[in-house]
Amino acid sequence: MSITLLSSPLQGFTDFRFRNAFHQYFGGIDTFYAPYIRLNGKLVIKNNYQRDLDPENNTVPHLIPQVMTNDPDEFLFVIKYIESLGYTELNWNLGCPYPMVTKQGMGSGMICNPSKIDDVLHKAHNESDITISMKMRMGYDDPTEILGVFPILEKYPIKNIAIHARIGKQLYKGGTDLDAFQNCVDQSPHKLYYNGDVTSVQAYRDLQERFPSIDHWMIGRGLIADPFLPQMIRDNTTEYPKDRWQIFKAFHDTIYQQYDEALSGPMPIKMKMLGFWEYFSQSFNDPRKVYKAIKKNGSPRNYRATVNEIFAKQR
Repeated sequence: MSITLLSSPLQGFTDFRFRNAFHQYFGGIDTFYAPYIRLNGKLVIKNNYQRDLDPENNTVPHLIPQVMTNDPDEFLFVIKYIESLGYTELNWNLGCPYPMVTKQGMGSGMICNPSKIDDVLHKAHNESDITISMKMRMGYDDPTEILGVFPILEKYPIKNIAIHARIGKQLYKGGTDLDAFQNCVDQSPHKLYYNGDVTSVQAYRDLQERFPSIDHWMIGRGLIADPFLPQMIRDNTTEYPKDRWQIFKAFHDTIYQQYDEALSGPMPIKMKMLGFWEYFSQSFNDPRKVYKAIKKNGSPRNYRATVNEIFAKQR
């Protein structure tokens, strides 16, 4: 069975600079999802969202915008905006687990409110021809919450539902609930994508064996921690390329240069790269030591020297 691999959007990480460089150096991803647009009650698209979705800034083969909202008018406003850029699909984020989102009844905090979901989808489908897809968790407090939403979703031609097999209050802690995901497979007539803890080739193989009907696999944190993973899954191999660390270093240097040019001052670039190294370090022999070495660097010059040393030791 042929498979489709998708890059799950991670706010603060998978913007156009990361996506373009990832596609250039690693490949393996068929479709990238952009981090969500959030309007906060104002019908204005912020500049950073505009830059991220500008077709001229994106060189990946397929990009789908995403929105985070619980308001029908905001949803329709974003539809009109992305259509003006030439996009034909909008993904709706009902998966974000963070309290600052869920307490406002958005993300995974909206799954327990099927009637409000219905309101948004009704307006979107009545007043536009956009293709809508979903990114969901199985609930916020309970993994059965999503089952109460399925009857609403059946009223609409939803393209697919990508389900992260956790509940919102878990954040990213604890294991995925594969039995609850199986309940979704059994009860939803929609096309389902799997998301959650695809962190190695073996993990993917185990999941594929558990869910043989799933042919779309979404990779989030695992893709940042090990950028070679998607192509290795596609090639069905656990062998890294011989020039693994040279490729990884070239990728790092590319995104570092681009973020350094885009951000002002040494502190923003330090915090930006520190976020990436929380994941990158997991590919190295001693993750805690690597992350600690990155964290203690105060200047860009020291940072670059430390990075060179870390990669040299791996080679």
